[in-house]
Amino acid sequence: MTDAYERTLRKLSLIDRGDPIAELIARKVIELGQRGVRDPKQLSSLAIKELGVE
Repeated sequence: MTDAYERTLRKLSLIDRGDPIAELIARKVIELGQRGVRDPKQLSSLAIKELGVE
């Protein structure tokens, strides 16, 4: 999940881990992981899609 989180932040050009969007991304990645998604690329894509941040 860490890889998916970092990958998502890079895709969105987020540097500040204190940014509220970064926290939303972390929560979404965790949620998706709990739903059974394991592939970091898929986790990242789904997080972006479900949050509508791209």
